[in-house]
Amino acid sequence: MASRDDPERFEIPSAGGEDDDLTAELFRSAFRPPGSVAGVTYRWRDLTAAQAVIVWSDLAVWVRWFVATYQLTTSVVPDCWWRHTDIVAELYALHRAELASYASDDPGFGPLAFHERLPHAVERLRTHARTAGCVGLQAHKEPTLRILRLNAPGFVEWQADSHQFGDDH
Repeated sequence: MASRDDPERFEIPSAGGEDDDLTAELFRSAFRPPGSVAGVTYRWRDLTAAQAVIVWSDLAVWVRWFVATYQLTTSVVPDCWWRHTDIVAELYALHRAELASYASDDPGFGPLAFHERLPHAVERLRTHARTAGCVGLQAHKEPTLRILRLNAPGFVEWQADSHQFGDDH
């Protein structure tokens, strides 16, 4: 059997037939470096100001396309979507997934996988939009920011213990 480091020569034991060939191609693609179509995925909290300008611009264009293409109502993506971190996170994940589904090394299953997951993402967006409350008001409702205290009474002591079963501390 060829080395796992050489995905083009990676051999899959096969009894023959088209299904085995397809399985081998899908399995082989798991070891290839990802295609360059998708670019870099950022973690929002780590963005620099320069990166944020580019990422927000790309996301806004994509969201505009997404809403129009899939005919999504404000109950799924409210007009003030960009002011709700949970909705932004979901849309960014969808944006990145849609881009990755068109990687140059994808044998054609990426777009199908994206569309299979899309209904679940739309339901999550609908839940986020309902929770935000903007749709019912027909205006933006500023989200209440909840920040947990890392020095809350009891937490400092709690994190110092191991919390393992059988620990005598």
